[in-house]
Amino acid sequence: NKKIVMLTGDKKEVGEDVAKKLKLDEVYSELLPDGKIKIVEEMILKTKEGKVMFCGDGVNDAPVIALADIGVAMGAFGSDAAIEAADVVIMTDEPSKIKTAIDISKKTMRIVKENIAIAIGVKVIVLLLSALGISNMWQAVFADVGVAIIAVINATRMLWEKIY
Repeated sequence: NKKIVMLTGDKKEVGEDVAKKLKLDEVYSELLPDGKIKIVEEMILKTKEGKVMFCGDGVNDAPVIALADIGVAMGAFGSDAAIEAADVVIMTDEPSKIKTAIDISKKTMRIVKENIAIAIGVKVIVLLLSALGISNMWQAVFADVGVAIIAVINATRMLWEKIY
């Protein structure tokens, strides 16, 4: 149940035209910064699952960027206040890069979870084998140093795959 909503200070006609072209779910036009804050606060309260992300570039957007669960600033021509308040800065001013950033973060989290599972799994196995008197010192060294090397090699997969 994702909704894409545009909050803009532009005139109503301009906002509605852009929203129609981009096939957005809702548009709020002719907003001052406090109006944007009020709407985002309401969205945060209504959102039971998921997060509210706000993307902006101007000084007027900085308070809302800071308020949102995920604040995104368009950095190439964005104001310093917006960039400072943001969790994520898209340096090319291309909103399509937001999807790329989400894809990269999902891939990164998958690899992090794999590394945690591998590290804990190998250490638990070696610990159990040690408790049974089957494991030796070299296996304990592998469980420590070897697993760290495996985790680094696994993480380098991010360099090999083209996500965007």
